[in-house]
Amino acid sequence: MKNALYHEFNSKFNKEATNAYFSPGRVNLIGEHIDYNGGLVMPCAITFGTYLLVAPNEDGVFRFRSLNFTDKLDINLQDSYTKTGETWFNYPLGVIDCFLKDGHELKGLDMLFYGDIPIGSGLSSSASIEVVMAFALNDLLDAGYTKLELVKMAKFVENNFIGVNCGIMDQFAVAFGEKNKALMLNCDTLDYKAVDSNLGDYVLAIINTNKPRKLAESKYNERVAECAAALTALQQELDINNLCDIDTATFNLHKHLITDAVILKRATHVIEENDRVKLAAVALSNNNLAEFGRLMYASHDSLRDLYEVSGVELDAVAEYSKTDANVAGARMTGAGFGGCAIALVKEDAFESFSEKVTAYYTAKIGYAPAVYSSLIGDGVGELELEKSR
Repeated sequence: MKNALYHEFNSKFNKEATNAYFSPGRVNLIGEHIDYNGGLVMPCAITFGTYLLVAPNEDGVFRFRSLNFTDKLDINLQDSYTKTGETWFNYPLGVIDCFLKDGHELKGLDMLFYGDIPIGSGLSSSASIEVVMAFALNDLLDAGYTKLELVKMAKFVENNFIGVNCGIMDQFAVAFGEKNKALMLNCDTLDYKAVDSNLGDYVLAIINTNKPRKLAESKYNERVAECAAALTALQQELDINNLCDIDTATFNLHKHLITDAVILKRATHVIEENDRVKLAAVALSNNNLAEFGRLMYASHDSLRDLYEVSGVELDAVAEYSKTDANVAGARMTGAGFGGCAIALVKEDAFESFSEKVTAYYTAKIGYAPAVYSSLIGDGVGELELEKSR
């Protein structure tokens, strides 16, 4: 891949790239809709993501090219930048803006981006491009930022330059990801633990429902408000700052304080899901993929019945998976209402799984999903580049 990109760079800029970088996408293995409740999530980096090839120029111009999009940008070096329309190059431009505002002296750069993350799938293509740009500039300028500082910068770009109100999980996962490890991340403190996650003879199947996530943002804000209401009710007797400050046993002793049936369902999901993440970390570190799969199904059922953020498309994937002996577990991942589901599938049965889940889904939904195979990969880093002879 990287050598083909090297030749593409050569043909676009008529010179050789000097550096190459890669930042992955991510999936959340378990722990959904608890990041804004002070809970634990368990994302991992996947083995596809965003490639960036660069070379400095003496023209004082930033040239953005992509093999995924025809939109391109040539823009002179300025003191600062603002978002331009809805195009892809806003993400790296926002990172450049951060470096400039922090007082770094930049020169012109020729840049070629290529991503093999499905666009709009909820696998964090935006975080991937932000983090790869931040990592590259930090390296090229020897700017001295820590990885956590780059993560916070990428989140700042997403929130303030792009204007999307996301948490920090996506940027954190693509920066700190490790091969064959999941990250158990406390979204409140940013403390994390790398959990051994050797999938053995299983692979991670990522099933893109190909349904646009139109409801996700409005329902997301609604769920945040419902959780806040649950917290207020519990604070009548409990000294807590977040729903995830208590476990299921404590919650069951105090849930009578929540008198609204819908609010009670939301809080039950959040607190039980947080406990599931802790159990999942134990299961993965003990190579107990059967138990981890059971927790995945339990998570999906809770997101469907208690949190109500699934949908017929995501449910269809989970329904089929339960009938396939080669699947250890499956669940929706991400905000819901479309996007992706994941499944743990025996590697030698992946092609069969892909065909059968596609047939089941298409018969039920009316169009096909896209199915990908991934392992748990490394986070952002520099690539060795073989120069053309």
